[in-house]
Amino acid sequence: MVREKSKVLVLGGTGYLGKRLVMASLREGHPTFVLQRNENVMDINKIQALLRLRKRGVQFIEASVSNHESLVRALKQVDVVVSALPQTSGPSLEYKVIDAIKEAGNIKRYVPAEYSIDPSRKCHTLEPAKGLAERILEVRKAVQNANIPYTSISANLFAGWYAPNLLQIDTLLPPKDKVSIYGDGNAKVIILDEDDVAIYTIKTVDDPRTINKILHLVPLENIVSQNELIEIWEKLIGKKLEKSNVSREDFLAIMEGADPGTQLMVSYTYPICYEGCLTNYEIGEGEEGSKLYPDVKYTRVDEYLKRYL
Repeated sequence: MVREKSKVLVLGGTGYLGKRLVMASLREGHPTFVLQRNENVMDINKIQALLRLRKRGVQFIEASVSNHESLVRALKQVDVVVSALPQTSGPSLEYKVIDAIKEAGNIKRYVPAEYSIDPSRKCHTLEPAKGLAERILEVRKAVQNANIPYTSISANLFAGWYAPNLLQIDTLLPPKDKVSIYGDGNAKVIILDEDDVAIYTIKTVDDPRTINKILHLVPLENIVSQNELIEIWEKLIGKKLEKSNVSREDFLAIMEGADPGTQLMVSYTYPICYEGCLTNYEIGEGEEGSKLYPDVKYTRVDEYLKRYL
């Protein structure tokens, strides 16, 4: 007997990761919902994005995360909540979702907006990345304390932010002639195509093996060093790049007087490239996505980089 697919509500469904989660949910056969918020009635980009989703079969629910009563009504129409709400410097919107889930009483799985490095590993020791990781972990603890069935996703590095630029933080495009190497360039990183992150995430929502666990996304062929990433790109373009090494001191000096976005990127990237924090741990009680779902043909780093040729 085929079990009926859960109804999935994606919060932040028109955003960078949210739209990918919506499409993954549809592809996996879930009745898929997003919120249509009254705050967006004059936001033409949001309206157009919602209309495109409607054409794909997404259903709308008029509600807002900021309006408790409307959010509770929305939650009572679905089974699963997958959040892609933005992480902010202030109180997380996730707390509003947690309160609404508790009152609704029917949600059988909640995926909070984590997706990056598992904050419980305390990889980030520099502000402002440290503060962001602590806030994400506090939300997870709030979910656990509320006895809400959940799955957390640890997706390490998004390819769009770290693959084409070969880990360089001052651009999102591939280098043409020169590349900066952070430290000795040998620290291993783990890179995931955002579409694959979305598919793995949606795979968990009806899977009893992932309830109240962390799904770690560590596909073996996407564990590479910066030097290896550069070599892949050089082979693709048939050209050697001019390389220069950036010391720890010089890298951290970028934060001095920088805008908040740059400071976050520096503090986030430093332990990854200079301390190797992505690969210095054991998964422990969590699950590893590529082993749990071998049917997902994840995008290899070299395949991803070919898009930029």
